[in-house]
Amino acid sequence: MSHFDLALSVALGIGLAAATGFRLFLPLLVLGGAAYTGHASLSDGFAWLGTPAALIMLGTAAIVEIAAFYIPGVDNLLDTVATPGAVVAGTIVSAAVMTDLPPMVKWTAAIIAGGGVAGITQGLTAMLRAKSTVFTGGLGNSAVATAELGSASLISILALAAPLAAIALVVLFFWLAFRLLHRLARGSRQPNEQ
Repeated sequence: MSHFDLALSVALGIGLAAATGFRLFLPLLVLGGAAYTGHASLSDGFAWLGTPAALIMLGTAAIVEIAAFYIPGVDNLLDTVATPGAVVAGTIVSAAVMTDLPPMVKWTAAIIAGGGVAGITQGLTAMLRAKSTVFTGGLGNSAVATAELGSASLISILALAAPLAAIALVVLFFWLAFRLLHRLARGSRQPNEQ
């Protein structure tokens, strides 16, 4: 495996892991569908992701998860469960696509990069949803859920088609999320200071 192929494999894993920070099951479903149709290669031990049974289970889980994030109150509760779940899903999806790597290197990269990026992404979206709940009384949470769904879909597909572009999009999201959170935090402190 060339260094470029290795970089693409890692970028694919990180891109899909970031997408699991937005929605847990959708990126796994997209990867499973790509593997089933022969558009993605999976590491040893992950062929199950591309089976019809896995696609049915992941599809069902993705639909339930997507719908649940549109229910007021349930969305904030799901963030509590989704944060550790995103780290696990990010690790799994990263390891699944890091083919031709020695197991020690693959799992180290999957845990640190994949799990880390997924956890950061989920943490940022949870903070944005919490701010939305505070500032809009939960009325803006459906917009947050729609943005998360769109981001998970776009990044999952982009990671498979152009992994380096997906990484650039993830970096852009992190930058925008940090700026928005900083602005919201600064705005919420100003009335108390006057």
